[in-house]
Amino acid sequence: MAKGKKAESGVYRVTEIIGTSSVSWEDAAKNAVETAAKSLRDLRIAEVGKLDMKVDGGKVVAYRARVSLSFKYDA
Repeated sequence: MAKGKKAESGVYRVTEIIGTSSVSWEDAAKNAVETAAKSLRDLRIAEVGKLDMKVDGGKVVAYRARVSLSFKYDA
């Protein structure tokens, strides 16, 4: 660790959410994070765990991204 830097400590929670988009998986993941950030403070990590698509009539109508979010509890 660099001199003068304090080690970060705390308690974190990981929760899983699903974002959707009619455009792409990337947009679905982005929607998930940006929406969660409106009510969760101090988001740290977003990890995409699973991607899938909603199909209707043989056509892709939505992309879905399952995202695990890590955020810090207030002390």
